[in-house]
Formats: sequence, structure tokens, C-alpha cells
Amino acid sequence: MSGVLYLIRHAQTEWTVSGQHTGHTDIPLTDRGREAATALGRALAGRTFSLVLTSPLSRARETCTRAGYGEQAQVREALREWDYGAYEGLTTNQIRRERPGWDVFRDGCPQGETAAQVGARVDAMIAEATGAGGDVAVFAHGHCLRVLGARWVGLDAAQGALIALSPGSISVLGHERERPVIRLWNQVVGTA
Repeated sequence: MSGVLYLIRHAQTEWTVSGQHTGHTDIPLTDRGREAATALGRALAGRTFSLVLTSPLSRARETCTRAGYGEQAQVREALREWDYGAYEGLTTNQIRRERPGWDVFRDGCPQGETAAQVGARVDAMIAEATGAGGDVAVFAHGHCLRVLGARWVGLDAAQGALIALSPGSISVLGHERERPVIRLWNQVVGTA
């Protein structure tokens, strides 16, 4: 890959505020989230991308559009957030009342996905991005992008647990010589 990979996590939703696991439920941005998405556009101003990819979920697509890249964006199902299955809409504390010590990266979700399954999806996105011939922007979700960051630097998908990611943030993946590296992680822009 000759360019760098910009990972942009969608801005605030009501469920990011409450801490509910938001996989495939299509929750819109809050007013504050819309403001933060516009601020992301200011932070990315002047950058051109060979390829812009977005999750099909409206919170990622709206973030992409408000950041100024909606017309260029291509939707990829592989960028959907983790499928939380039976845990969709629940907080970690609620889940742990029934399943003490539960960790999404280690344990996955009943009727949903495991970290390895999310890893397989994002590996396909990494392959597409590395073939784009320039800088690439990816608008997606917290857990999905954490797994992508881990896979980029050659870690197991479950190691995404080690790198937190806030709503309305920008992260940058690139290379140091031939080695994939994390150049910037979790730069929060605006009012996330």
C-alpha cells in the first residue's frame, strides 16, 4: 500500500452514550453526533482519498456524509459493527449479571459473532485498502475498527481489546518501511 488508512469511527448515538452494544440496530446520530461528524470533516479537510468505504449502517454513512465524503463512499457489508446477537442493546454490566466476567473480544456473543469472525471480515477490507493505490478512508464502528487496527499490525482479532476507540475519532494506519504500524490512534475531534 502506497498510502495510509484513515479509520473514522462514527460520531455519538444515544446508545454510545448509554453504553449499549449497538451492532446491527440502526441507531441515528444525536444532535451532538451530527456536530462532531461535521467537525471530522474539518479535521480531514483537504485530504483526498483513492477509496472511501463505509458501513451500510446510517450512523456511519451519516458521519461519512457530514464529513464531506458521502458522494465518494462505497458501502461494504464487511464494515458492519460486530453482531452482538442476544446481547444487542445490552450494556456490559447487564450481560455480566448473567455471565460474570464476560468479554466480547474473548467470549463473543450467543447468536452473534466471535472476534475471529469479525477479523475475517476486516481482513477482506485490509486487502481491498492495500490495493487502492493511495490513501483510504474507512467510516465504521468501534469494535469493528478496533479489530481492524489489531489485524493491521498482525495481531489476533481478539487483541483489538487492547486499543480503545471513542465515537467521532480518527485513527491512522500506515507503514514504517515495510512494517504495518499504527501512526495515530483515537484522536477525538469536535464534540464526539
